[in-house]
Amino acid sequence: MLDMKWIREHAEEVQLTADRKGIALSVAELLAEDDRRRSTQGETDRLRETRNKLSEEIGRWMRNGRREEAERGRAEVRELNGRIAVLERELGEAEQAMRLLGERVPNIVSPDTPVGGSDADNVELKRVGEPPLFDFEWRDHMALAELHKLVDVPRGVKTAGSRFYYLTGAGVLLHRAVQQLALDLLIEKGFAPMDVPLMARPDAMKGTGFFPLGEDQTYRIADEERYLVGTSEVPLVTYYAGEIVDVAEPIKLAAASMCFRSEVGSAGRDVHGLYRVHQFAKVEQVVICRADAEHSDAMLQEITGHAEAVLRKLELPYRQMAVCTGDMSQKTYKQYDLETWMPSRGAYGETHSSSNLHDFQARRSNIRYRDENGALRYCHTLNNTAVASPRILIPLLENHQQADGSIRIPEALRPYMYGMAELAAPST
Repeated sequence: MLDMKWIREHAEEVQLTADRKGIALSVAELLAEDDRRRSTQGETDRLRETRNKLSEEIGRWMRNGRREEAERGRAEVRELNGRIAVLERELGEAEQAMRLLGERVPNIVSPDTPVGGSDADNVELKRVGEPPLFDFEWRDHMALAELHKLVDVPRGVKTAGSRFYYLTGAGVLLHRAVQQLALDLLIEKGFAPMDVPLMARPDAMKGTGFFPLGEDQTYRIADEERYLVGTSEVPLVTYYAGEIVDVAEPIKLAAASMCFRSEVGSAGRDVHGLYRVHQFAKVEQVVICRADAEHSDAMLQEITGHAEAVLRKLELPYRQMAVCTGDMSQKTYKQYDLETWMPSRGAYGETHSSSNLHDFQARRSNIRYRDENGALRYCHTLNNTAVASPRILIPLLENHQQADGSIRIPEALRPYMYGMAELAAPST
């Protein structure tokens, strides 16, 4: 969590942030438990010191034949041990209470983060491109997918249940193509590609800020203390957990991986087609850098720019949103979303997210570096979705459909699609 001294000095700000992020937390209770812990620890240390000195006295009394004094001393030591045992239990209780409360402490937010209660209060910063104006009867992505045999939802449901699907034929090619396009772009920008574990231990989930508040969104492996990750951000950041790293230049990592989310609480919301599914793939970029606010903000602009570059290559209209407090996660300091135009929604839908976490994750994961004076400091960490599929297939199919039912493939994507310029309309 955040530094306890800092929390104490900024208690009102921390409480306000928790309230605005919708996190049930009493900072006053946390501070009270910290007071109890410190008081109990001090009393425990004092009694231990008294016991140790008395034990030394008993040894001298025994050597000098002063048995009665030694026996009285032993009785006093037994009494001290009992009192210490009680205090140690109280100390454990206080530390446990502090740990549980501390795990709920939110990261503060940037001064320019909008205040709001939900994504409806996010603030549009810019728009790029124009939504298409169709002069024909257009189809939504599921109708297009059926026409071109790209997706099979009924058999996905038969196999795994609701919100599962099969990608088939050219649907698989598009799914893999957009990932490789994004990964190649990141490699060109200096990101080191990695293939990562898709399961993580609880400490990795806590260290990256996904537990405890996001545990209900995560699939747990039965009878094991492992979880399926909802983003490769978890293994990418945890790669350096507990280490002292060199951030003379920012560490830039990228991974293309499958992701899994239970989507608890989203019943009845965005369930049509491919928008909100349990299994998907993401190309994620993670940056670990020195703890300088201007520097990490520049990194945020950079990684957001990479995601925008992917959308431009896919020739899709989008807008950039400043995410408000009520739509932010516990761990986020500043966040941008990119929303892409989806004709079937008649609106922009979120396809990308960029976050600057400052040192929140690094504190939890214990990732540090030495500054110019040799002092150890916690790093800043950032992450961004370069592309997520199959959600990106929604605007890709819908925006590039043509009157005859064919789907134009953006030029930048064609090398990854065996040179295909379009998905031709099936012959009737």
